[in-house]
Amino acid sequence: MIRYTSQSQPTLPGFDTPPGMILDPNNRWVRLSDCIPWDNLAQSYHKTLSATSGRPCKDARIVIGAIIIKHRLSVSDEETVEQIRENPYLQYFIGLKGFQSKAPFAPSLLVEVRKRMGQGVFDEFHEAVIESIERKKAKRVIKDSDDDGASSAPSSTDAEPDKDKVAVPQNHGKLILDATVAEQAIRYPTDLGLLNEARELSERIIDILYTHSPQPRTKKPRTYRQNARKAFLNIAKQKRPANKKRRAAIRQQLQYLSRNLKHIEVMLTAYPYGQPLPLPNWLIRRYWALPHLYNQQYEMYKANAKRCNDRIVSISQPHLRPIVRGKLGKAVEFGAKISVSLTGDKLAHVDKLHWDACHEGHDLQWQVEAYKNRGYYPEAVIADRLYGSRDNRSYLGKHNIRFSGKPLGRPPKATTENQSELKRLKAQRRQEYRERIPIEGKFGQGKYGYRLNNIRARRADTSIAWINAIFLVMNLLVLMQVFLRFKKFILKMMCRVTNFSILRKIDPACCRQSISKRNYCLLGQAALMNF
Repeated sequence: MIRYTSQSQPTLPGFDTPPGMILDPNNRWVRLSDCIPWDNLAQSYHKTLSATSGRPCKDARIVIGAIIIKHRLSVSDEETVEQIRENPYLQYFIGLKGFQSKAPFAPSLLVEVRKRMGQGVFDEFHEAVIESIERKKAKRVIKDSDDDGASSAPSSTDAEPDKDKVAVPQNHGKLILDATVAEQAIRYPTDLGLLNEARELSERIIDILYTHSPQPRTKKPRTYRQNARKAFLNIAKQKRPANKKRRAAIRQQLQYLSRNLKHIEVMLTAYPYGQPLPLPNWLIRRYWALPHLYNQQYEMYKANAKRCNDRIVSISQPHLRPIVRGKLGKAVEFGAKISVSLTGDKLAHVDKLHWDACHEGHDLQWQVEAYKNRGYYPEAVIADRLYGSRDNRSYLGKHNIRFSGKPLGRPPKATTENQSELKRLKAQRRQEYRERIPIEGKFGQGKYGYRLNNIRARRADTSIAWINAIFLVMNLLVLMQVFLRFKKFILKMMCRVTNFSILRKIDPACCRQSISKRNYCLLGQAALMNF
């Protein structure tokens, strides 16, 4: 059940702190809290909840603020709660009325929130950030035009537009596209290692089923676990085992695993239909993946092959697939392949997320249409050569969108007439190729600053929320920079006040003290702290 009261950001002096503690208004969490559109984010978050049924939920600002803190600091769920409990600035950031030594929520709440927040919620978060930036830009344009005075006022003849002319929407802005892989935090998968892990899980299942068997106990099935473990270590400890020895070890592990799976099937028949199993949920989910893993490994062993379709590389995360990237140092990556778009304001958004290996060029049309939903088609699409397929170029040509790559076909022959034009187009392509650098920097910021290459969520839905939360944090930092620039602009406009007749209307007390212009600007700067 939703429990949220829309309220403005409480002032810093109104935050209840212990005696002797004074909070700094220029703290990074205070500045970030001032610029976040909390009500818009809460409205999007509440769409996943019921307004009439269920237990009262935590305040949306507490939940969203905790997600931002977690990925801003790149810490675990438990460490996030401890940081909030110890830091008054973080408690102010999540909207508490005062400092408290008790944790505001349990760390398990963040797991439930990640299950609840899907791609649609983060899409609305992204739109709320874009709307906030556009609102600040519009305010700056209005104030700048007001400062120009009557010289910029339109004449009476230009006040009314020509009704016969119909405004045709034009393409606006540039859309930068690229794709990367958000790697999951898993052990590098090998056939022998996966089979050994599957065998150990099957042995654990047999132990639990035998202990809680509803029928009279008989002789426990033999698993030969000591021999299997010894055979595995004999090969795993070798640095570069021969192919013949490795295949022999894989065959042994396949035989042990096949025997254990047959024992489990027999033991499960003792439980009538509808009776709950004594296995924990996490072990049941892993058991579902064991037969598929065995079939894949057995088929690859018979065919002496190194690949198969929908290959399982992690028993705990069977939705992961190997994605061949061919990058230097990492030929294969294991995680979600994400197609990201970057706007002119340096706001990055995850447009598509795939768990299977796919061609990122197929997402271009969907990404352009998502950009169109904000008002206009882009003027140009800046991407690498993988996006320059014939279908994509044909689609972009229909909407008068320029592609930054080289045109298809044989290059035209240089002549005296077209030489200058060819040089201009070549310089334009070179410049637009350099404009792709910000999105590569955004990937680097996410991977090395916020651990985008070390996603530690185990489920597919929680991993999606984890990835989108990282991009949300990076976009909020861009929003904070825009907000601070707007504050400086307002302060600059206040510094231009030289007419004390206007100053007398604003603050008569200051005029009675014959305050100087410099001191008045200092007072204005102090007033902007709560702007």
